[in-house]
Amino acid sequence: MDTREEKTVYTIRTMAIEDYEGVYGLWMSIKGFAMRSIDDSKEGVARFLLRNPDTSVVAVEDGRIIGAILCGHDGRRGCLYHVCVRQECRMRGVGKAMVVYCMEKLKAEQISKVSLIAFTANDVGNAFWRRIGWTKREDLNYYDFVLNTENITAFNK
Repeated sequence: MDTREEKTVYTIRTMAIEDYEGVYGLWMSIKGFAMRSIDDSKEGVARFLLRNPDTSVVAVEDGRIIGAILCGHDGRRGCLYHVCVRQECRMRGVGKAMVVYCMEKLKAEQISKVSLIAFTANDVGNAFWRRIGWTKREDLNYYDFVLNTENITAFNK
């Protein structure tokens, strides 16, 4: 008799706006996750997906979204936003599989370099990026300029 538990298999696929409620629920489940009131609204994500129709990704298991990445480019450089995996689904290769998916999509669009931003206090995220071979830049500063003060950033508690 085989007593091993069978692992549920997840699927990686391109994100569609119909995934928004599941992705938003995932974002809300992650402690310390930051979202902007306009950019991360359904309308804001729809705008992003319209501009980048093939590069964002979700991981789905048993009909539930367990991971997501907003991924896009400006024709020169790709960028990953809101990379996340449900806490109970981490350490199973979901995050890495989603990153590889995004990188392949960007490469198909002739993008040669990809960047991302990780909060310095995000120990789990920073450890993940180091583990999969990303390089932390020490030679530049990151600057923001707010054009819309109504686009409020809120952090999950």
